[in-house]
Amino acid sequence: MVLMVYSLQTLSSKSPTKMLKLFSFIVTLFLLSSCSTKGVGAYKHQIRLKRHSKPVQESVQLDDNTAVVDALYEEYMKWEGTRYKFGGSSKQGVDCSSFVQQLYFNALGIRVPRTTKEQAKIGRWIKRSQLRSGDLVLFKTAYNERHSGVYLEHGKFMNASSKYGVTLSNINNPYWREKYWQSRRVFEY
Repeated sequence: MVLMVYSLQTLSSKSPTKMLKLFSFIVTLFLLSSCSTKGVGAYKHQIRLKRHSKPVQESVQLDDNTAVVDALYEEYMKWEGTRYKFGGSSKQGVDCSSFVQQLYFNALGIRVPRTTKEQAKIGRWIKRSQLRSGDLVLFKTAYNERHSGVYLEHGKFMNASSKYGVTLSNINNPYWREKYWQSRRVFEY
């Protein structure tokens, strides 16, 4: 923010084109924070999750694994193949954390935070061997970048991949196995 104010003051005597380029650059920086985070470590607090009524259909019984899997697959089918767009939040383009946020709400009626950084604080930490349908899976894809998805079953998880868009991936694939960071239990059943 300080950089933005300083830059705007410095460029105030410059051309409107340079001002527009700077403004666009700053807006892009803010958008880039949605699927990435720096140095996410242990968290002392938890974000409280609220269960909301599903907008179109009845709420899923979260204690019924079959119902959870069916609801997740149903929502996934609506998004499958949607292209990846960093900072995107619609079927015209979506990033990983927005897809996770919309998947939880539309399929299960659960609100979760928008960014991967905040998603990494919800629920409780669980071992990879304890994964169940509906658990949040998180990956470190680069030094300062994180990626989120939702575990489905039999090693599969749903995510918005920068290469393939909204897709099913396998957590046991060498790439994902190497990048695996942590899992979070968002709801109990």
